[in-house]
Amino acid sequence: MKFSNEHEWATIEGNTATVGISKYAISQLGDVTFIELPEVGAIVSANDSIAFIESVKAASDIYSPMSGTVSEINEALSDTPEVLNEDAQAHWIYKITLSDPSEEAKLMNEADYEKFISTL
Repeated sequence: MKFSNEHEWATIEGNTATVGISKYAISQLGDVTFIELPEVGAIVSANDSIAFIESVKAASDIYSPMSGTVSEINEALSDTPEVLNEDAQAHWIYKITLSDPSEEAKLMNEADYEKFISTL
């Protein structure tokens, strides 16, 4: 699992990345009440705002950690976004077909991400 500095995680298999948000992001947001998912077929660049999440405390954009085309969304989150509160890293939000797999090198591994969030 890799992490962006915007608190998204990605697991990469071949040319597909499965993306969600980190436990740290959920802890900062509080209880999630709504999520606006991206559209399948949307073309995104790394760091583009791709989705939107609301909680009892705040609202925030979700950014794409890598460039590509949205190939699948986790539609179950539309009805039950609160599952992200239980374990954000166990629930993916969307999948993208990567246009530049080399962007993975710009993401942090879990140890580096833990160091990063300890400075926030």
